[in-house]
Amino acid sequence: MAKLRISDEWWTAPAEGESGNLILVTGRRAMDNVIATGVYRYRVEVTWPYEGDSKGLPAYADSKVMAEVTDALNDCFNSDPIAVMTGIYTGDGQRNWVFYTRSLHIFQRKFNEVLAPFPTLPLTFEAEEDPDWQEYREMCQCEVANCDD
Repeated sequence: MAKLRISDEWWTAPAEGESGNLILVTGRRAMDNVIATGVYRYRVEVTWPYEGDSKGLPAYADSKVMAEVTDALNDCFNSDPIAVMTGIYTGDGQRNWVFYTRSLHIFQRKFNEVLAPFPTLPLTFEAEEDPDWQEYREMCQCEVANCDD
């Protein structure tokens, strides 16, 4: 069986949050082959609330740790693709990472292993079945909308 190729191409587009603040949306491109496997059925959203500046964006110190966590998570799941990070939303006082995974239990274990070297972070997790990748498809509309402007 051939190894699943997962795109490492990303796009970033601005969006407006409910409060009117800027939200930077970053999405992974070219996920059709991953979606087609049918095995990444669970969507997990991980939220890190933070004290934002006047525009709702994180302070430099927080954004630096967020980038380190993002890199560590991508490194982990790129080498062991039990999950795929598909989107990152930053703004309006929170950072959200969106993953699709084959196993919620293994995802949580791997996630905890990745975070072990970091200080305790104020994260919350939400998970639900999304076999059709509805959230991912909606997020991709953000890129399309910005290309049309």
